Amino acid sequence: MAKMKILVSDKLAEEGLSILKEGDAFDVDCKYDLKPDQLKAVIGDYDALIVRSGTQVTEDVIAAAGRLKVIGRAGVGLDNVDLKAATKKGIIAMNTPGGNTTSTAEHAFSLIMALARNVPQAHASMKAGKWERNKFQGVELYGKTLGVIGLGRIGSTVAKFAQGFGMAIKAYDPFLSAEMAAKRGIVMATLDDLIRNSDFITIHVPKTDETKGMIGDKEIALMKKTVRLVNCARGGIIDEAALVRALETKRIAGAALDVYDEEPPKPDQPLLKFDQCVLTPHLGASTAEAQVNVAIEIALTVKDALLGKGVRNAANFPSLDEETYKLLEPYIDLGDKLGKFAGQLVNGGIKAIKISYSGVLAKYNIMPVTMALAHGVLKPILADNVNAINSIDIAKERGIDIQQVHLNSESEFVNCITLELVTDTEKLEVWGTLSANKKPRIVKVNNVYVEAMPSGNILFIRNNDIPGIVGAVGTALGNARINIAYITFGREKEGSTAVSVVNVDGDVPAAVIEGLKAVKGIQFVRMLKV
Repeated sequence: MAKMKILVSDKLAEEGLSILKEGDAFDVDCKYDLKPDQLKAVIGDYDALIVRSGTQVTEDVIAAAGRLKVIGRAGVGLDNVDLKAATKKGIIAMNTPGGNTTSTAEHAFSLIMALARNVPQAHASMKAGKWERNKFQGVELYGKTLGVIGLGRIGSTVAKFAQGFGMAIKAYDPFLSAEMAAKRGIVMATLDDLIRNSDFITIHVPKTDETKGMIGDKEIALMKKTVRLVNCARGGIIDEAALVRALETKRIAGAALDVYDEEPPKPDQPLLKFDQCVLTPHLGASTAEAQVNVAIEIALTVKDALLGKGVRNAANFPSLDEETYKLLEPYIDLGDKLGKFAGQLVNGGIKAIKISYSGVLAKYNIMPVTMALAHGVLKPILADNVNAINSIDIAKERGIDIQQVHLNSESEFVNCITLELVTDTEKLEVWGTLSANKKPRIVKVNNVYVEAMPSGNILFIRNNDIPGIVGAVGTALGNARINIAYITFGREKEGSTAVSVVNVDGDVPAAVIEGLKAVKGIQFVRMLKV
């Protein structure tokens, strides 16, 4: 039997290569720094491709991959892999989401300590031949409150470190239940509460439309003047211009950044001029151990996938036989869109995801649809940290109960998926099905019947059923030169609560949304991206 061939196109630690070279199953070729055309020319000979961030696995490369079964990225995320093209061709794409957890958490905590005790500034002073003991008086961590924004793997590890130093932990994470946090000795808080009452704040969320600029002038104005900010997540989550203003006016005590809007920063980056701002060049995952960990993790996952021993950390759907996949594919798409639609509408921390299947769906193993639904719910907040394969595990880690039910009786709609999200403040129920041409449709939101297309940019509005609402919405969007692609309405009963779902061509500016919220009779407005 011919050996399977693996191409490693970015430098991988020897510990990972050794795993792949063990035994007689694989031939491993290391060809680094291939240009796109060179990769395209050779990829047809390989069963697996292992990359880091240097190789771009484009649609053209995937199209030329006649026998490729697995793409593995030794790192977090798969930004450099065309997932749609890989999925369409039946290629498993996987990454290593946990390989740099300890490394990044340790770096974040080292920056917290550096800020507390002015270590970099004191070191520079000593190197300059000075003895300025009184200038660099610091603060203790013991008894202080650490605010952790994002309590995933890295945020949880930082919290554990901080508890060892006697710090109290407040955390903001919409996807972690208060009960699960309490078991870890952590108090869940709103973002405002965390910002107002923390002595140190560390950020551990992915960069998404929701988290970009989440710490700006408004948030900084709520903070203690003694607060110290740390960001080892992604550049842009802290508004750098707002941070500069805060440091200039001594509105906060200090900040430490490992990530930036632009990397590397330009020499005239204003943050470089502040002594109370500690800066490092994106070192979060830069430890020898992290490089070895991701190499070992990707080697093991690729090896197991090729040998049929299971798939872990994949960013696309598990293998299905051709007939079943053909039947389930449109429902998988519906599930993902239904999850994204509902996940962006709900308020509060999610405690349970309840899914009911009726019609033809009740006859099959619909776990791929459930995984797609969970992925859709979690994706807007967790971005690349969640995929269809790991969505169930991540939900469980965060104390979210997932229930799936097959209904034997017919639903109001043929072949329907009913999604109920239960949070600590409310319940939201959304119904979805397929149109005659197998396109996803939202057909009910709580008690309101609609006929909505969950796709692209959507403006969701809940209002009193009174005259003038539709006109106000149309006027506001028209004045902002935003085209309405599709609009649907529904109401519980005459004069009660009504819903408008508006598909628009492009983003709706925040000012327009705030203007709509001020319209008499409008209860709720939210921009969704599905």
